[in-house]
Amino acid sequence: MNAQTAAAIEAQGVSHAFSQATAPLAVLSDVSLTIRAGEMVSLLGPSGCGKSTLLNIIGGLLPPNAGSVRLDGQALSGIMPHKMSFVFQENALFPWNTVLENLLVALEFQGVPPAQRAPRAAAALAAVHMSEFSGFYPAQLSGGMKQRVALARGLSLQTDILLMDEPFAALDEQTRMVFGEDLSVMLAETGKTIVMVTHSLSEAVFLSDRIFVMTSRPGKIKAVVEVKKEHPRTPDFVVSEQFAAIRSELYELLHDEIRRSVESAQQIPKRDDG
Repeated sequence: MNAQTAAAIEAQGVSHAFSQATAPLAVLSDVSLTIRAGEMVSLLGPSGCGKSTLLNIIGGLLPPNAGSVRLDGQALSGIMPHKMSFVFQENALFPWNTVLENLLVALEFQGVPPAQRAPRAAAALAAVHMSEFSGFYPAQLSGGMKQRVALARGLSLQTDILLMDEPFAALDEQTRMVFGEDLSVMLAETGKTIVMVTHSLSEAVFLSDRIFVMTSRPGKIKAVVEVKKEHPRTPDFVVSEQFAAIRSELYELLHDEIRRSVESAQQIPKRDDG
């Protein structure tokens, strides 16, 4: 983790509920957290606890019913594309555009001057080892390669903050391992602030500086677990006693919350809210 201590993101008393036919479905309840500039944090919790909802609120995609979010000390009132970029579970690449063209379109939407677009796109593709596939179309790429392109698109925007919603969920375990190692290297090199939603305990431990463990719905912050290990991280870390101890701690924190989440899901119609 970088030595920076300034707060990049501050959420205070964030609550949210979704409307439905009977009564509102409370998803988040009084969530407060601070994310320091230059660190990577994970939001970890049972299905339906509001992880993705919280990420969307932090990113300005969804206004909270209560509470507030501040970005670099400034009140967040909507999307701030010059400060934050997104990588979602679905890569959302335009199938009619090549890999390079997908990045150039994103840069055009952000208002990047034309002369800067190609160099920035090329640098981002090089960072995720996809330069040789710049002329390929999405249909010609594997799932892992598409996610690399999605990450490159986020990197090309050169925002200080990157928000990631289960970016590895569709990948096989081997690809996730390699992708995670590359992301750890990127963290060490760029110093970006990254917030990632994940269901994977191992993924959270391997990549995060801190892990915000959430309760079952309505989601609250149950605990914050720190991972004292510098980036970049290597496969040796995965077989270390430190890794095993942190993963066990996360399992213990989540065990009862997962059971409560399952019981709640049997009573309330399921939504895809994180």
